[in-house]
Amino acid sequence: MKELVEVIAKALVENPDEVVVTETEKDGETLIELKVAPSDMGKVIGKQGRIAKAIRSVVKAAASKEDKKVVVDIQ
Repeated sequence: MKELVEVIAKALVENPDEVVVTETEKDGETLIELKVAPSDMGKVIGKQGRIAKAIRSVVKAAASKEDKKVVVDIQ
């Protein structure tokens, strides 16, 4: 899952070197934290949060194949 979020985020931003993705597991739930440069935050969130919602949907679909619960947090 971490690699999936990283590939999507790096394709969207101007500074792909500043994309940091961390993955932690807690209580059977996987938390993926995406950190980007402040100037790229708008590109990752999108108008009315559409891109962020799309990223979460793709990750959720991939996680459902493996019967996992995944939460994507964008910072």
